[in-house]
Amino acid sequence: MDVTDSDTTTHINLQALIRLQADARALKLPSARPARARQAGLQHSSQRGRGMAFSEVRLYQPGDDIRSIDWRVTARRQAPHTKLYEEERERPVLLICDLGPTLFFASTGAFKQVRCAQLTAILAWLALSAGDQVGGIVFNGNALTVQRPARRKKSVLRLLDTLASQQRTSVDSAATETTLDTALAEARRVAHTGSRIFVISDFLSISENTTSLLGALARHNSVSALRVVDPLEQELPKSGRFAIAGTEGPVWFDASNKSFQQAWHEKITRHEATLAECFRLSGVRATDVSTREAAAASLQTMLGPGGRIG
Repeated sequence: MDVTDSDTTTHINLQALIRLQADARALKLPSARPARARQAGLQHSSQRGRGMAFSEVRLYQPGDDIRSIDWRVTARRQAPHTKLYEEERERPVLLICDLGPTLFFASTGAFKQVRCAQLTAILAWLALSAGDQVGGIVFNGNALTVQRPARRKKSVLRLLDTLASQQRTSVDSAATETTLDTALAEARRVAHTGSRIFVISDFLSISENTTSLLGALARHNSVSALRVVDPLEQELPKSGRFAIAGTEGPVWFDASNKSFQQAWHEKITRHEATLAECFRLSGVRATDVSTREAAAASLQTMLGPGGRIG
């Protein structure tokens, strides 16, 4: 394993991913809740009871514990009401990380493959610290590695090592042996019903099958998409000549060319509409993460109390 320090702009190594455990700790805000059982997990269960988190107040029903009666609501509504609580239970967390050819790029901040690896690592550390099982599927166009969920630090370290080793160090031919669709299909085989699944990708390589594959996962699991985007992909500069690294050398474009600007805008608009429809039909929650923003800062806006991801 290569654990030496290196620049994390284009590539992040194992040691840097391990150090992100500190970022995960910082994201875990102080909680006023009672201490959880040793194997209590990151997520809520659908089962209701005298658990750890208040859920709602409803009309009293025969068999309810009278100690749970909310006397203020009962007096206000002139009918007995009882408090319901939501018990936190363990759910396996599966992290699907895309390190494919389109991720070896950024115009600012860090390369998309670095942000994907960082997001995956922080989520893995968060889940492990909450007592959840953590697993992952990492793919880069040439290879796909599957790690089934487990509740061991050794498993997280193995996942981080995979993230470090499968990143690209240069632009090469755009391999298509392992795609996002391949990973999603594999996730259906690996994921336990009720899992918490995160798909971390730029979603530039979606196909006509991606919606159905995501929908099949979301049918029995909670699925979130973290889309890593670069500002240049959203809007081109108004003028100037720019070069983007390609498999056969740099590709130059003139940003002041109106025809080029229009063609680019139309392409982006079509993709954005297609992707939004994909997420809507599949029932997947999506969040954009910019290459210019640190991974921990991006995740902070998604976190609930105590670093919980709802």
